[in-house]
Amino acid sequence: MSFFARSFTLSASVVALSALLGTAAGAAQLNLHNGGDVTSLDPHKMSGDWEDRVAGDIFEGLMTEDAKAEPIPGQAESHTLSDDGLVYTFKLRQDAKWSDGEPVKASDFVFAFRRLMDPKTAAEYAYLQYPIKNGEAINTGKIAEIDQLGVKAIDEKTLEITLERPTPYFLGALTHYTAYPLPEHLIEEKGDAWVQVGTIATNGPYTPVEWIPGSHVLTAKNDDWYGVKDLAIDGVKFFTLEDQAAALRRYRAGDFDILTDFPKDQIGWIEENLPGQAHLAPFAGLYYYVVNSAEPPFDNPKVRQALSMAINREVIGPQILGTGELPAYGWVPPGIINYEGPAVEVAWKDLAYPEKVEQAKALIAEAGYGPDKPLNVALRYNTNDNHKRIAVAIAQMWKPLGINVELLNAETKVHYADLRQGSFSAARAGWLADYNDPDNFLNLLKSGIEMNYGKWSNAEYDRLLSEAASMTDMAARAKVLKEAEKIALDDTAAIPIYYYLSENIVSPKITGFEDNVFDKHRTRWMTKAE
Repeated sequence: MSFFARSFTLSASVVALSALLGTAAGAAQLNLHNGGDVTSLDPHKMSGDWEDRVAGDIFEGLMTEDAKAEPIPGQAESHTLSDDGLVYTFKLRQDAKWSDGEPVKASDFVFAFRRLMDPKTAAEYAYLQYPIKNGEAINTGKIAEIDQLGVKAIDEKTLEITLERPTPYFLGALTHYTAYPLPEHLIEEKGDAWVQVGTIATNGPYTPVEWIPGSHVLTAKNDDWYGVKDLAIDGVKFFTLEDQAAALRRYRAGDFDILTDFPKDQIGWIEENLPGQAHLAPFAGLYYYVVNSAEPPFDNPKVRQALSMAINREVIGPQILGTGELPAYGWVPPGIINYEGPAVEVAWKDLAYPEKVEQAKALIAEAGYGPDKPLNVALRYNTNDNHKRIAVAIAQMWKPLGINVELLNAETKVHYADLRQGSFSAARAGWLADYNDPDNFLNLLKSGIEMNYGKWSNAEYDRLLSEAASMTDMAARAKVLKEAEKIALDDTAAIPIYYYLSENIVSPKITGFEDNVFDKHRTRWMTKAE
Protein backbone atom coordinates (compact mmCIF):
# COMPACT_ATOMS: atom_id res chain seq x y z
CA MET A 1 0.00 0.00 0.00
CA SER A 2 1.17 3.52 -0.72
CA PHE A 3 1.16 4.65 2.90
CA PHE A 4 3.23 1.70 4.09
CA ALA A 5 6.57 3.09 2.95
CA ARG A 6 5.98 6.52 4.38
CA SER A 7 7.65 7.65 7.55
CA PHE A 8 4.97 8.43 10.10
CA THR A 9 5.00 11.75 11.91
CA LEU A 10 3.31 11.57 15.27
CA SER A 11 1.81 14.48 17.07
CA ALA A 12 3.47 15.64 20.26
CA SER A 13 0.60 14.25 22.30
CA VAL A 14 0.96 10.80 20.73
CA VAL A 15 4.70 10.78 21.34
CA ALA A 16 4.10 11.82 24.94
CA LEU A 17 1.56 9.03 25.37
CA SER A 18 3.99 6.51 23.90
CA ALA A 19 6.69 7.62 26.29
CA LEU A 20 4.28 7.35 29.19
CA LEU A 21 3.34 3.82 28.26
CA GLY A 22 6.96 2.83 28.01
CA THR A 23 7.97 4.24 31.40
CA ALA A 24 5.53 5.13 34.14
CA ALA A 25 2.93 2.63 33.01
CA GLY A 26 5.50 0.05 31.91
CA ALA A 27 4.31 -2.58 34.37
CA ALA A 28 0.90 -2.65 32.69
CA GLN A 29 2.22 -2.67 29.12
CA LEU A 30 2.18 -6.07 27.45
CA ASN A 31 5.25 -6.68 25.29
CA LEU A 32 4.36 -9.30 22.70
CA HIS A 33 6.62 -10.97 20.13
CA ASN A 34 4.33 -10.87 17.10
CA GLY A 35 6.52 -12.40 14.39
CA GLY A 36 5.73 -10.99 10.95
CA ASP A 37 5.57 -7.35 9.97
CA VAL A 38 2.10 -5.79 10.06
CA THR A 39 1.24 -4.62 6.55
CA SER A 40 -1.80 -2.49 7.40
CA LEU A 41 -4.15 -1.52 10.19
CA ASP A 42 -7.05 -1.65 7.73
CA PRO A 43 -9.04 -4.87 8.37
CA HIS A 44 -9.66 -5.26 4.64
CA LYS A 45 -5.93 -5.23 3.89
CA MET A 46 -4.89 -7.89 6.41
CA SER A 47 -4.04 -11.51 5.75
CA GLY A 48 -2.14 -13.12 8.63
CA ASP A 49 -2.44 -14.18 12.26
CA TRP A 50 0.20 -11.61 13.23
CA GLU A 51 -2.12 -8.91 11.89
CA ASP A 52 -5.17 -10.51 13.48
CA ARG A 53 -3.55 -10.16 16.92
CA VAL A 54 -3.45 -6.40 16.45
CA ALA A 55 -6.82 -6.15 14.70
CA GLY A 56 -8.66 -8.09 17.41
CA ASP A 57 -7.43 -5.65 20.04
CA ILE A 58 -8.22 -2.42 18.21
CA PHE A 59 -11.48 -3.36 16.46
CA GLU A 60 -14.56 -5.30 17.52
CA GLY A 61 -17.26 -6.91 15.42
CA LEU A 62 -20.87 -7.71 16.18
CA MET A 63 -19.45 -10.81 17.85
CA THR A 64 -16.08 -11.18 19.54
CA GLU A 65 -14.17 -13.94 21.35
CA ASP A 66 -14.00 -14.86 25.00
CA ALA A 67 -10.79 -16.13 26.60
CA LYS A 68 -11.47 -19.59 25.15
CA ALA A 69 -12.01 -18.09 21.67
CA GLU A 70 -15.73 -18.89 21.74
CA PRO A 71 -18.06 -16.33 20.08
CA ILE A 72 -19.70 -13.87 22.50
CA PRO A 73 -21.56 -10.58 21.92
CA GLY A 74 -19.30 -7.71 20.95
CA GLN A 75 -20.69 -4.50 19.49
CA ALA A 76 -24.08 -6.23 19.39
CA GLU A 77 -25.75 -6.60 22.75
CA SER A 78 -28.25 -9.13 21.36
CA HIS A 79 -29.49 -10.77 18.18
CA THR A 80 -32.44 -12.74 16.86
CA LEU A 81 -32.66 -15.23 14.00
CA SER A 82 -35.65 -15.80 11.76
CA ASP A 83 -37.35 -19.18 11.76
CA ASP A 84 -35.92 -20.03 8.34
CA GLY A 85 -32.37 -19.36 9.58
CA LEU A 86 -31.76 -16.65 6.99
CA VAL A 87 -32.21 -13.29 8.69
CA TYR A 88 -30.15 -12.12 11.67
CA THR A 89 -31.21 -8.93 13.42
CA PHE A 90 -28.57 -7.38 15.69
CA LYS A 91 -29.13 -4.70 18.31
CA LEU A 92 -25.99 -2.62 18.79
CA ARG A 93 -24.87 -1.43 22.20
CA GLN A 94 -26.12 2.05 22.91
CA ASP A 95 -22.68 2.93 24.30
CA ALA A 96 -20.69 1.58 21.33
CA LYS A 97 -18.37 4.37 20.17
CA TRP A 98 -15.38 5.00 17.97
CA SER A 99 -12.19 6.18 19.66
CA ASP A 100 -12.88 9.69 18.35
CA GLY A 101 -16.11 9.75 20.37
CA GLU A 102 -18.49 9.25 17.44
CA PRO A 103 -21.16 6.57 17.93
CA VAL A 104 -20.81 3.23 16.17
CA LYS A 105 -23.84 2.99 13.90
CA ALA A 106 -25.47 0.14 12.04
CA SER A 107 -24.57 2.05 8.89
CA ASP A 108 -20.87 1.62 9.76
CA PHE A 109 -21.36 -2.13 9.41
CA VAL A 110 -23.27 -1.71 6.14
CA PHE A 111 -20.48 0.52 4.83
CA ALA A 112 -17.80 -1.97 5.90
CA PHE A 113 -19.47 -5.06 4.43
CA ARG A 114 -20.10 -3.26 1.14
CA ARG A 115 -16.49 -2.06 1.01
CA LEU A 116 -15.31 -5.61 1.77
CA MET A 117 -17.31 -7.07 -1.12
CA ASP A 118 -16.53 -4.26 -3.59
CA PRO A 119 -14.14 -5.82 -6.15
CA LYS A 120 -12.16 -2.55 -6.17
CA THR A 121 -11.18 -3.12 -2.54
CA ALA A 122 -9.50 -6.41 -3.51
CA ALA A 123 -9.91 -7.79 0.02
CA GLU A 124 -8.19 -11.19 0.04
CA TYR A 125 -10.49 -12.67 2.65
CA ALA A 126 -13.80 -11.32 1.37
CA TYR A 127 -14.91 -14.88 0.62
CA LEU A 128 -15.16 -15.60 4.35
CA GLN A 129 -18.37 -13.53 4.33
CA TYR A 130 -19.86 -15.13 1.21
CA PRO A 131 -22.71 -16.57 3.30
CA ILE A 132 -24.21 -13.05 3.18
CA LYS A 133 -26.83 -12.75 0.44
CA ASN A 134 -25.29 -11.65 -2.89
CA GLY A 135 -21.85 -11.36 -1.30
CA GLU A 136 -20.10 -13.69 -3.72
CA ALA A 137 -21.97 -12.36 -6.75
CA ILE A 138 -20.98 -8.78 -5.92
CA ASN A 139 -17.38 -9.66 -5.05
CA THR A 140 -16.91 -11.57 -8.32
CA GLY A 141 -18.58 -8.89 -10.45
CA LYS A 142 -21.73 -10.82 -11.33
CA ILE A 143 -23.86 -8.18 -9.60
CA ALA A 144 -22.79 -4.55 -10.06
CA GLU A 145 -25.26 -2.96 -7.64
CA ILE A 146 -23.47 -3.12 -4.31
CA ASP A 147 -26.62 -2.08 -2.45
CA GLN A 148 -27.97 -5.55 -3.27
CA LEU A 149 -25.75 -6.97 -0.52
CA GLY A 150 -27.88 -8.53 2.23
CA VAL A 151 -26.87 -6.06 4.95
CA LYS A 152 -29.26 -3.27 5.97
CA ALA A 153 -29.42 -0.64 8.71
CA ILE A 154 -32.94 -0.63 10.15
CA ASP A 155 -32.05 2.33 12.34
CA GLU A 156 -28.88 3.70 13.93
CA LYS A 157 -28.57 0.78 16.34
CA THR A 158 -30.30 -2.06 14.47
CA LEU A 159 -28.60 -4.09 11.76
CA GLU A 160 -30.20 -6.77 9.60
CA ILE A 161 -28.11 -9.39 7.78
CA THR A 162 -29.74 -11.75 5.29
CA LEU A 163 -27.93 -14.92 4.26
CA GLU A 164 -27.92 -16.93 1.07
CA ARG A 165 -28.72 -20.04 3.08
CA PRO A 166 -28.72 -21.13 6.73
CA THR A 167 -25.10 -21.07 7.92
CA PRO A 168 -24.44 -22.79 11.25
CA TYR A 169 -21.04 -21.17 11.76
CA PHE A 170 -22.05 -17.61 10.84
CA LEU A 171 -21.78 -16.12 14.33
CA GLY A 172 -18.25 -17.50 14.53
CA ALA A 173 -17.41 -15.95 11.15
CA LEU A 174 -18.57 -12.58 12.50
CA THR A 175 -15.66 -12.58 14.97
CA HIS A 176 -13.23 -12.40 12.02
CA TYR A 177 -11.70 -9.08 11.01
CA THR A 178 -13.56 -9.18 7.69
CA ALA A 179 -16.71 -8.52 9.75
CA TYR A 180 -15.42 -5.50 11.66
CA PRO A 181 -17.20 -2.15 11.17
CA LEU A 182 -15.34 0.81 9.71
CA PRO A 183 -15.73 4.51 10.64
CA GLU A 184 -17.66 5.70 7.59
CA HIS A 185 -17.52 9.34 8.74
CA LEU A 186 -13.72 9.25 8.88
CA ILE A 187 -13.12 7.36 5.64
CA GLU A 188 -15.41 9.74 3.76
CA GLU A 189 -13.33 12.65 5.08
CA LYS A 190 -9.81 11.20 4.90
CA GLY A 191 -9.96 8.51 2.23
CA ASP A 192 -7.13 5.96 2.43
CA ALA A 193 -5.35 8.18 4.97
CA TRP A 194 -8.00 7.28 7.59
CA VAL A 195 -5.86 4.38 8.74
CA GLN A 196 -2.74 6.36 9.62
CA VAL A 197 -1.79 6.69 13.26
CA GLY A 198 -2.94 10.05 14.55
CA THR A 199 -6.02 9.88 12.30
CA ILE A 200 -7.41 6.36 12.74
CA ALA A 201 -10.51 5.72 14.84
CA THR A 202 -11.12 2.23 16.20
CA ASN A 203 -13.93 0.66 18.21
CA GLY A 204 -12.13 -2.06 20.16
CA PRO A 205 -10.62 -2.12 23.66
CA TYR A 206 -7.43 -0.48 22.40
CA THR A 207 -6.36 1.99 19.75
CA PRO A 208 -2.99 2.36 17.98
CA VAL A 209 -0.79 5.27 19.09
CA GLU A 210 2.41 4.36 17.24
CA TRP A 211 3.29 2.25 14.24
CA ILE A 212 6.81 1.90 12.95
CA PRO A 213 6.82 -0.56 10.02
CA GLY A 214 9.44 -3.23 10.51
CA SER A 215 9.60 -2.55 14.24
CA HIS A 216 6.31 -2.50 16.16
CA VAL A 217 2.74 -1.36 16.66
CA LEU A 218 1.95 0.26 20.02
CA THR A 219 -1.56 0.50 21.40
CA ALA A 220 -3.21 2.24 24.35
CA LYS A 221 -6.58 1.87 26.04
CA ASN A 222 -9.52 3.20 24.06
CA ASP A 223 -11.27 5.39 26.63
CA ASP A 224 -14.44 5.32 24.50
CA TRP A 225 -14.73 1.53 24.56
CA TYR A 226 -17.69 0.42 26.65
CA GLY A 227 -15.64 -1.91 28.88
CA VAL A 228 -12.52 0.19 29.33
CA LYS A 229 -12.81 0.19 33.13
CA ASP A 230 -12.30 -3.57 33.16
CA LEU A 231 -9.02 -3.52 31.21
CA ALA A 232 -6.02 -4.50 33.32
CA ILE A 233 -3.44 -3.98 30.55
CA ASP A 234 -2.78 -0.35 29.56
CA GLY A 235 -1.52 -1.17 26.08
CA VAL A 236 0.43 -3.61 23.94
CA LYS A 237 3.66 -3.33 22.02
CA PHE A 238 3.45 -5.80 19.13
CA PHE A 239 7.07 -6.42 18.11
CA THR A 240 8.05 -7.46 14.58
CA LEU A 241 10.76 -10.12 14.82
CA GLU A 242 11.04 -13.17 12.58
CA ASP A 243 14.27 -14.49 14.14
CA GLN A 244 12.94 -17.02 16.64
CA ALA A 245 16.28 -17.54 18.40
CA ALA A 246 16.63 -13.80 18.93
CA ALA A 247 13.06 -13.67 20.23
CA LEU A 248 13.82 -16.35 22.82
CA ARG A 249 16.91 -14.46 23.95
CA ARG A 250 14.88 -11.29 24.36
CA TYR A 251 12.21 -13.17 26.30
CA ARG A 252 14.87 -14.49 28.66
CA ALA A 253 16.16 -10.93 29.06
CA GLY A 254 12.68 -9.75 30.05
CA ASP A 255 12.00 -7.76 26.87
CA PHE A 256 8.97 -9.87 25.93
CA ASP A 257 6.07 -11.11 28.04
CA ILE A 258 4.75 -13.52 25.41
CA LEU A 259 6.41 -15.37 22.54
CA THR A 260 4.09 -16.49 19.76
CA ASP A 261 6.72 -18.88 18.39
CA PHE A 262 10.14 -20.19 19.33
CA PRO A 263 12.93 -22.44 17.97
CA LYS A 264 11.48 -25.94 18.24
CA ASP A 265 14.89 -27.48 18.89
CA GLN A 266 14.97 -25.55 22.16
CA ILE A 267 11.85 -27.12 23.65
CA GLY A 268 13.83 -29.39 25.98
CA TRP A 269 15.83 -26.48 27.36
CA ILE A 270 12.67 -24.37 27.66
CA GLU A 271 10.76 -27.00 29.61
CA GLU A 272 13.71 -27.54 31.95
CA ASN A 273 14.68 -23.90 32.49
CA LEU A 274 11.33 -22.11 32.04
CA PRO A 275 8.99 -24.55 33.78
CA GLY A 276 5.31 -23.98 33.11
CA GLN A 277 5.95 -21.19 30.63
CA ALA A 278 5.71 -23.20 27.39
CA HIS A 279 2.11 -23.57 26.20
CA LEU A 280 1.77 -26.42 23.68
CA ALA A 281 -1.80 -27.28 22.78
CA PRO A 282 -3.61 -28.79 19.76
CA PHE A 283 -5.46 -26.26 17.68
CA ALA A 284 -7.22 -26.02 14.36
CA GLY A 285 -4.38 -25.38 11.96
CA LEU A 286 -2.62 -27.04 9.03
CA TYR A 287 1.02 -26.71 7.94
CA TYR A 288 1.31 -27.53 4.26
CA TYR A 289 3.21 -27.03 1.02
CA VAL A 290 1.57 -25.64 -2.09
CA VAL A 291 2.72 -26.69 -5.54
CA ASN A 292 2.22 -24.43 -8.55
CA SER A 293 -0.34 -26.46 -10.48
CA ALA A 294 -0.55 -23.76 -13.14
CA GLU A 295 3.02 -24.38 -14.35
CA PRO A 296 4.57 -27.53 -15.84
CA PRO A 297 5.72 -29.99 -14.68
CA PHE A 298 3.80 -29.30 -11.47
CA ASP A 299 0.52 -29.38 -13.38
CA ASN A 300 1.15 -33.14 -13.56
CA PRO A 301 -0.55 -34.86 -10.59
CA LYS A 302 2.09 -37.62 -10.69
CA VAL A 303 4.79 -35.07 -9.90
CA ARG A 304 2.73 -33.59 -7.07
CA GLN A 305 1.98 -37.03 -5.61
CA ALA A 306 5.64 -38.04 -5.80
CA LEU A 307 6.63 -34.93 -3.86
CA SER A 308 4.00 -35.68 -1.23
CA MET A 309 4.76 -39.40 -0.87
CA ALA A 310 8.48 -38.79 -0.34
CA ILE A 311 7.89 -36.64 2.74
CA ASN A 312 8.39 -38.64 5.93
CA ARG A 313 5.81 -36.88 8.06
CA GLU A 314 6.35 -39.14 11.06
CA VAL A 315 9.77 -37.65 11.78
CA ILE A 316 8.93 -33.97 11.35
CA GLY A 317 7.03 -33.39 14.60
CA PRO A 318 8.98 -35.55 17.04
CA GLN A 319 12.48 -35.35 15.50
CA ILE A 320 12.90 -32.29 13.31
CA LEU A 321 10.79 -29.97 15.44
CA GLY A 322 10.80 -31.90 18.68
CA THR A 323 7.38 -30.66 19.76
CA GLY A 324 5.17 -33.57 18.68
CA GLU A 325 3.03 -32.15 15.86
CA LEU A 326 0.75 -34.79 14.36
CA PRO A 327 1.48 -35.88 10.77
CA ALA A 328 -1.19 -34.72 8.31
CA TYR A 329 -2.46 -37.05 5.60
CA GLY A 330 -5.74 -35.18 5.17
CA TRP A 331 -6.73 -31.59 4.58
CA VAL A 332 -9.22 -30.87 7.37
CA PRO A 333 -7.68 -31.05 10.88
CA PRO A 334 -9.20 -33.40 13.46
CA GLY A 335 -11.70 -31.95 15.89
CA ILE A 336 -13.44 -29.59 13.45
CA ILE A 337 -17.19 -29.65 14.09
CA ASN A 338 -19.85 -30.43 11.47
CA TYR A 339 -17.51 -33.09 10.03
CA GLU A 340 -18.49 -36.30 11.74
CA GLY A 341 -17.44 -39.64 10.31
CA PRO A 342 -14.13 -41.30 9.39
CA ALA A 343 -11.28 -38.99 8.51
CA VAL A 344 -10.48 -38.57 4.82
CA GLU A 345 -6.82 -39.34 4.15
CA VAL A 346 -4.55 -40.18 1.21
CA ALA A 347 -4.88 -43.76 0.03
CA TRP A 348 -1.17 -44.50 0.59
CA LYS A 349 -1.00 -43.29 4.20
CA ASP A 350 -0.33 -46.69 5.80
CA LEU A 351 2.46 -47.83 3.46
CA ALA A 352 5.89 -48.24 5.04
CA TYR A 353 8.01 -45.21 4.29
CA PRO A 354 10.51 -47.11 2.06
CA GLU A 355 7.56 -48.29 -0.06
CA LYS A 356 6.29 -44.71 -0.32
CA VAL A 357 9.70 -43.62 -1.61
CA GLU A 358 9.81 -46.42 -4.20
CA GLN A 359 6.36 -45.49 -5.48
CA ALA A 360 7.37 -41.83 -5.54
CA LYS A 361 10.44 -42.71 -7.65
CA ALA A 362 8.20 -44.60 -10.09
CA LEU A 363 5.78 -41.68 -10.36
CA ILE A 364 8.53 -39.12 -10.97
CA ALA A 365 10.03 -41.45 -13.60
CA GLU A 366 6.66 -41.71 -15.35
CA ALA A 367 6.66 -37.92 -15.49
CA GLY A 368 10.04 -38.01 -17.23
CA TYR A 369 12.37 -37.16 -14.35
CA GLY A 370 14.90 -38.97 -12.20
CA PRO A 371 18.63 -39.01 -11.35
CA ASP A 372 19.58 -38.84 -15.03
CA LYS A 373 17.17 -35.97 -15.67
CA PRO A 374 16.80 -34.08 -12.38
CA LEU A 375 13.72 -32.04 -11.58
CA ASN A 376 14.65 -28.61 -10.27
CA VAL A 377 12.39 -27.29 -7.52
CA ALA A 378 12.62 -23.81 -6.01
CA LEU A 379 11.20 -24.27 -2.51
CA ARG A 380 10.15 -21.03 -0.84
CA TYR A 381 9.52 -20.42 2.85
CA ASN A 382 9.09 -17.34 5.01
CA THR A 383 12.06 -16.52 7.21
CA ASN A 384 11.84 -18.64 10.33
CA ASP A 385 14.27 -21.16 11.82
CA ASN A 386 11.54 -23.79 12.09
CA HIS A 387 10.42 -23.41 8.47
CA LYS A 388 14.06 -23.62 7.37
CA ARG A 389 14.64 -26.77 9.40
CA ILE A 390 11.63 -28.44 7.76
CA ALA A 391 12.58 -27.28 4.26
CA VAL A 392 16.14 -28.60 4.61
CA ALA A 393 14.83 -31.97 5.79
CA ILE A 394 12.27 -32.25 2.99
CA ALA A 395 14.89 -31.30 0.39
CA GLN A 396 16.90 -34.31 1.60
CA MET A 397 13.80 -36.52 1.42
CA TRP A 398 13.24 -35.47 -2.20
CA LYS A 399 16.86 -36.01 -3.22
CA PRO A 400 16.56 -39.81 -3.82
CA LEU A 401 13.88 -39.03 -6.44
CA GLY A 402 16.41 -37.10 -8.50
CA ILE A 403 15.10 -33.72 -7.37
CA ASN A 404 17.40 -30.76 -6.95
CA VAL A 405 16.02 -28.26 -4.45
CA GLU A 406 16.92 -24.60 -4.23
CA LEU A 407 15.83 -23.11 -0.91
CA LEU A 408 14.58 -19.53 -1.06
CA ASN A 409 13.45 -17.54 1.96
CA ALA A 410 11.92 -14.10 2.39
CA GLU A 411 10.26 -12.12 5.13
CA THR A 412 6.64 -13.02 5.68
CA LYS A 413 4.94 -10.23 3.72
CA VAL A 414 7.21 -10.77 0.70
CA HIS A 415 6.78 -14.54 0.86
CA TYR A 416 2.98 -14.37 0.72
CA ALA A 417 3.09 -11.73 -2.00
CA ASP A 418 5.14 -14.17 -4.08
CA LEU A 419 2.59 -16.91 -3.41
CA ARG A 420 -0.31 -14.72 -4.48
CA GLN A 421 1.54 -13.84 -7.68
CA GLY A 422 2.37 -17.47 -8.44
CA SER A 423 6.13 -16.82 -8.25
CA PHE A 424 7.10 -20.27 -6.95
CA SER A 425 7.23 -23.94 -7.83
CA ALA A 426 6.72 -25.22 -4.27
CA ALA A 427 6.24 -23.18 -1.12
CA ARG A 428 5.45 -23.37 2.55
CA ALA A 429 2.04 -22.16 3.71
CA GLY A 430 -0.14 -22.51 6.78
CA TRP A 431 -3.77 -22.03 7.68
CA LEU A 432 -5.31 -21.34 11.07
CA ALA A 433 -9.07 -21.74 11.32
CA ASP A 434 -11.10 -18.53 11.18
CA TYR A 435 -14.22 -20.35 12.35
CA ASN A 436 -15.07 -23.90 13.34
CA ASP A 437 -16.28 -25.56 10.15
CA PRO A 438 -14.58 -27.76 7.52
CA ASP A 439 -15.36 -25.40 4.66
CA ASN A 440 -12.91 -22.89 6.17
CA PHE A 441 -10.15 -25.31 5.08
CA LEU A 442 -11.75 -26.82 1.98
CA ASN A 443 -12.39 -23.39 0.45
CA LEU A 444 -8.61 -22.91 0.25
CA LEU A 445 -8.60 -25.27 -2.73
CA LYS A 446 -11.62 -23.83 -4.51
CA SER A 447 -11.17 -22.25 -7.93
CA GLY A 448 -10.93 -18.47 -7.89
CA ILE A 449 -10.08 -18.17 -4.19
CA GLU A 450 -7.01 -15.99 -3.76
CA MET A 451 -5.66 -18.19 -0.97
CA ASN A 452 -5.60 -21.11 -3.44
CA TYR A 453 -1.97 -20.24 -4.07
CA GLY A 454 -1.23 -23.31 -6.22
CA LYS A 455 -4.15 -22.49 -8.55
CA TRP A 456 -5.31 -26.11 -8.47
CA SER A 457 -8.76 -26.34 -10.04
CA ASN A 458 -11.31 -29.12 -10.28
CA ALA A 459 -14.86 -28.56 -11.48
CA GLU A 460 -16.34 -31.47 -9.52
CA TYR A 461 -14.63 -30.30 -6.33
CA ASP A 462 -16.08 -26.82 -6.81
CA ARG A 463 -19.52 -28.26 -7.52
CA LEU A 464 -19.50 -30.32 -4.35
CA LEU A 465 -18.51 -27.34 -2.22
CA SER A 466 -21.34 -25.32 -3.75
CA GLU A 467 -23.78 -28.17 -3.18
CA ALA A 468 -22.72 -28.49 0.46
CA ALA A 469 -23.14 -24.76 1.00
CA SER A 470 -26.88 -25.06 0.41
CA MET A 471 -27.41 -28.06 2.69
CA THR A 472 -28.93 -27.84 6.17
CA ASP A 473 -28.61 -31.51 7.11
CA MET A 474 -25.16 -31.43 8.72
CA ALA A 475 -24.58 -35.18 8.45
CA ALA A 476 -25.44 -35.22 4.74
CA ARG A 477 -23.39 -32.07 4.23
CA ALA A 478 -20.36 -33.69 5.87
CA LYS A 479 -20.57 -36.61 3.42
CA VAL A 480 -20.53 -34.24 0.45
CA LEU A 481 -17.61 -32.28 1.87
CA LYS A 482 -15.68 -35.48 2.54
CA GLU A 483 -16.25 -36.51 -1.06
CA ALA A 484 -14.74 -33.20 -2.12
CA GLU A 485 -11.77 -33.63 0.22
CA LYS A 486 -11.09 -37.06 -1.26
CA ILE A 487 -10.95 -35.56 -4.76
CA ALA A 488 -8.39 -33.00 -3.60
CA LEU A 489 -6.25 -35.61 -1.84
CA ASP A 490 -6.39 -38.07 -4.75
CA ASP A 491 -5.17 -35.33 -7.10
CA THR A 492 -2.62 -33.93 -4.60
CA ALA A 493 -4.12 -30.46 -4.82
CA ALA A 494 -1.60 -29.45 -2.15
CA ILE A 495 0.66 -31.28 0.31
CA PRO A 496 -0.52 -31.43 3.94
CA ILE A 497 2.43 -31.98 6.27
CA TYR A 498 1.33 -31.65 9.89
CA TYR A 499 -1.45 -30.37 12.11
CA TYR A 500 -0.40 -27.46 14.25
CA LEU A 501 0.15 -27.19 17.93
CA SER A 502 -0.23 -23.70 19.33
CA GLU A 503 3.23 -22.92 20.68
CA ASN A 504 3.53 -19.93 22.97
CA ILE A 505 5.78 -19.02 25.84
CA VAL A 506 4.07 -16.92 28.50
CA SER A 507 5.71 -15.10 31.39
CA PRO A 508 4.56 -16.02 34.91
CA LYS A 509 3.67 -12.34 35.27
CA ILE A 510 0.79 -12.85 32.85
CA THR A 511 -2.55 -14.29 33.94
CA GLY A 512 -5.66 -14.84 31.83
CA PHE A 513 -3.82 -16.46 28.91
CA GLU A 514 -5.90 -19.56 28.14
CA ASP A 515 -4.94 -22.21 25.62
CA ASN A 516 -7.68 -22.73 23.03
CA VAL A 517 -8.18 -24.45 19.70
CA PHE A 518 -7.95 -21.19 17.73
CA ASP A 519 -4.85 -19.84 19.50
CA LYS A 520 -6.54 -16.45 19.97
CA HIS A 521 -5.64 -14.54 23.11
CA ARG A 522 -7.15 -11.07 23.28
CA THR A 523 -5.45 -8.65 25.64
CA ARG A 524 -8.72 -7.66 27.31
CA TRP A 525 -8.77 -10.96 29.21
CA MET A 526 -5.20 -10.72 30.54
CA THR A 527 -3.46 -9.06 33.44
CA LYS A 528 0.21 -8.40 34.15
CA ALA A 529 1.75 -8.41 37.62
CA GLU A 530 4.23 -5.75 38.72
